Amino acid sequence: MPTRRRVLQSSLAALALPSIAKAASARVLKFIPQSDLAVIDPIWSTAYNARNHGYMVFDTLFGMDAQFRIQPQMVGGVQTEEDGHRWDLTLRDGLLFHDGEKVLARDCVASIKRWAARDGLGGLLMKATDELSAPDDRTIRFQLKKPFPRLPYALGKTSTPMCAMMPERLAKSDPFKQITELVGSGPFRFKADERVSGSQVVYERFDRYLPRPDGTPGWTAGPKIVSFDRVEWKTIPDEGTAAGAMQAGEIDWWEVPTDDLRPVLQKAGHIRVEIKDPTGVVGFLKMNCLQPPFDNPGVRRALLGAFDQEDFVTAIAGTDPKMWRTGVGVFCPGTELANDVGIELLTSPRDPARVKAMLKDAGYTGQTVAMMVPTDTPYRKAMGDVGVAALQGAGMHVDYQAVDWGTAVVRRENKGPIDKGGWSGLFTTLTGLDIQNPSGNAFRLSGETGWFGWASSPRIEGLRGEWLDAEDLPTQQRIGRDIQRQWWTDVPHIPIGQWFQPTAWRDNLDGMLDGFPVFWGLKRS
Repeated sequence: MPTRRRVLQSSLAALALPSIAKAASARVLKFIPQSDLAVIDPIWSTAYNARNHGYMVFDTLFGMDAQFRIQPQMVGGVQTEEDGHRWDLTLRDGLLFHDGEKVLARDCVASIKRWAARDGLGGLLMKATDELSAPDDRTIRFQLKKPFPRLPYALGKTSTPMCAMMPERLAKSDPFKQITELVGSGPFRFKADERVSGSQVVYERFDRYLPRPDGTPGWTAGPKIVSFDRVEWKTIPDEGTAAGAMQAGEIDWWEVPTDDLRPVLQKAGHIRVEIKDPTGVVGFLKMNCLQPPFDNPGVRRALLGAFDQEDFVTAIAGTDPKMWRTGVGVFCPGTELANDVGIELLTSPRDPARVKAMLKDAGYTGQTVAMMVPTDTPYRKAMGDVGVAALQGAGMHVDYQAVDWGTAVVRRENKGPIDKGGWSGLFTTLTGLDIQNPSGNAFRLSGETGWFGWASSPRIEGLRGEWLDAEDLPTQQRIGRDIQRQWWTDVPHIPIGQWFQPTAWRDNLDGMLDGFPVFWGLKRS
């Protein structure tokens, strides 16, 4: 069916849906996220929709502006003493949790510890910390074993998981189990009573939220001024229905419109379609390194020759080369640590027969590979379809397991074998910002205590520590080359290219900030 006809039919179908039938009111914002919110604890999951949700409900000690600079957010003052061995962070006056209780330093101390147990850079910060304490209600004190100049960056970075401040009673819960109650101090309350799994998530403006009084709004920094009383996330799996709802004015903002429908939206009038995150998206194959066959580094190395990055990016973003990049290695292209060490392993002519021989030499004997393929998000399905075909072409026995993204996010935490509900592989993404340096979870290669997939690389872990201590850019770049060189030996994941993802919104929305979706600064004209 032609795209135009499909969109028009879907638009008519959308009018029959009571959840989106009413046009958006002046004080209600309706948003289509990239997928349903399956996990509400932003520490437990590194899924981006959990992070985006987390920033609505929780505030952070520091924020990141549009120039990637770290700025104080909940923090009112910073003092360093003892040659950088002691940091005192002072909370702003007037900060409240959604239950009306004051935000206290001990809440923040417990929150930092919970976050650090799940975050790569947070773990390094705690290794460098002798004592983290709250000497009074407004002071958070780090007594360090050695200087850690990136401390504000660690607490304010936007890569997942975010360092969310929550009440001590929640923050003291097991970081490897989801919290079920959400009490934050951010600009919105989470309406648990209106959540409908697979369909709707609702937030209400927290009228006692105290925005930062100074600075310029940008990403997660500066004053977070909220103009909407209510924000509704509407999960609409059918992209034609989503496009029809946008055209009819029933939806204000669609996070990830598909490539084939973007021209339709652009021609519809009253809809803007633009790239808001200049760092793009990098896709990769994440493998379960605890279970066969990907517990074998030789098998993982063999697959470096199996994938053609152009096959992936064109399936996702179309044939316009301005919308994607190939020859993508470990770090985000165009950033300071990006390099081409060993890149020929990904860019040389593809030879499935050679890959098949290498797999045999590595000991692959036809074990089943359980590939989770999220089919409710077009770009994730495209990655899975292209990747599964390449694995099959290399002679692997693949079990294609169609799932929704919410199921994949939960199931990917299962470390067991596939007959116990585990998995073998999953194609997923990170924004370029998350891989501009080795601070993120993609580089946390500490086995079972690391990021899902649980790859282990003592050498890269050591290099991450060296990067933290490096005092100049040339040294950091040398370390970046060493990390990429070691990457092709250990193969924690396999990059499959970079693309740029536009977002679409009604043109009566003003003040949309660059970066991932945030819901402050927006107002309806």
